[in-house]
Order: sequence, then C-alpha cells, then structure tokens
Amino acid sequence: MRKKIVEFRNVSFRYGEEQPWVLKNCSFEIYGNEAIAIIGHNGSGKSTIAKLMNGLLFPQEGEIVINGRPVTQDSIWDIRKDIGMVFQNPDNQFVGTTVQDDVAFGMENRGIVRDEMVRRIQDTLSAVGMQEYRLTEPHKLSGGQKQRVAIASVLAIFPQVLILDEATAMLDPRGRTEIMKTVTSVQEERNLSLITITHDLQEVIQAERVIVMNEGELWDEAAPRDIFAKKAELRQIGLDIPFVAALSDELWKAGIPINNEALNHEELLEELWTSYSTM
Repeated sequence: MRKKIVEFRNVSFRYGEEQPWVLKNCSFEIYGNEAIAIIGHNGSGKSTIAKLMNGLLFPQEGEIVINGRPVTQDSIWDIRKDIGMVFQNPDNQFVGTTVQDDVAFGMENRGIVRDEMVRRIQDTLSAVGMQEYRLTEPHKLSGGQKQRVAIASVLAIFPQVLILDEATAMLDPRGRTEIMKTVTSVQEERNLSLITITHDLQEVIQAERVIVMNEGELWDEAAPRDIFAKKAELRQIGLDIPFVAALSDELWKAGIPINNEALNHEELLEELWTSYSTM
C-alpha cells in the first residue's frame, strides 16, 4: 500500500480578506511514487495549490500535511526538503554564474558536504543530459536546456515530491516531449511523486491520476481515460480534450464501430484496424 505524501484537508485560500476564494474546501491525497496531473482553466486554483504545498502560501482554512507533518511556519523549512518545484520560467530560478554553481546552490543551503555535492552535481546533470554544460553560463542556454538545469537543481536536493508548475509551457512541442521523457525517467528511477500542473493534454494522459479544478473546487479526480470520457462536461467548464479523443468520438458518431475512448494515436489505429478487419 502506498504511503500518503501530500494531504489537503478542507483547504480554502484567498489572496486577501476582500478577495474571492481561490480555493474552496479542497481535499485530496497524493501518494508515494505517484504521477499526478492537475488541470483546470486559468484561475481555477492550480498554481495556488503548488505554492501551498511548498509553503510559499498558507491556507486561511483547513490543513495541509506533507509526509505526515502539518505545514506551518515552524515546519516549513523541513518540509521544503521533501518538496521540489520547477516553475514556468527557469530564469527566475537561476542564482549561479555557471550551471554547476546553480545546481550546487540548494545543496549549500542545506549544508551538504562538498564531496557529496560534487557527486550529486554530476549525477543530476547526467540524468537530465546537461553534464557537458556544467561550466556554461545559464543565460547562454536554450529554453529547453535551462529547464533541464532547473530540474537538475531541484533533483540535487533529493526531494520526495517534484512539482512542475507549467514547467514546459514556454517550450516547443519537441522540447516539451523531451523534458517530460527525462522527468518520467527520473521519477521512475528515484520513486518520486510527480505532480504536473499543465495545460498540455499529452502530459495529462501520461499521468496515473488527474485532478480537475474548476473555480477553486475539486471538480473530479480519476484516471485520464475516465476524465476524458466526460467530453461534454469538460467542455462546459472550459477545458479541451486530446485531439485523438475528439477524433475518435467523431468517428464513433459517424457510425464507425469503434470504442470512442482512444487517447493516443496507437489506440486509435488499433481500434480502426480491428473495426475494418471484422467488417
């Protein structure tokens, strides 16, 4: 049985007493070595959830528990050792003059000894394919390379939870695919809990479970296939569905005898092959 790593217990939050609630009585759990995607329209509370997990914000109501410890002003520094976050713009996370200096920064703040730091710098940069750039100045890197370094900097502190808050939004489709392939590989290798906050539907269908937010409330949570089966309902709350799912639905409506729940090209091709081979 998986261990609970993150628990939101009836959490509500707003950015000021006169402001509307961004989160309303929100409850969910995330387990060890689980890949979660959090989706919702702009303003639905997704990024606020990420900041609450990392103690950048604190709820006005309810409780957040990380690895069995309530998130408070007193516990936050210990909790941040377990939670690593990568933001949309990696430039906002760079503090070092070289790639290796940047990866070392978080470890220096945690008092990790030099020999261990050197080993982790090599291991994490190798894991994200950036070892040969360790002496490069971060501003000379491409967008995808910068994001890889930002991920390496977080991985170097050995978090139990890795949060990607729109971390691939500024990349082209190829860059997004490469970054997510790297992250998924590292997650499996290290048994991390991976939380992806994203608008990219290809990232969503790779998750084990999807949490759907709508106007600050938890609208639904289920496996990607079960979420995207609710095509009409998702559109009503302003969310799109994967192109393949929409196409398979239209083919089904047109009378082609297929299962209209395909989420990727391989599944759709298999459905079409099976359909026509039995006709």
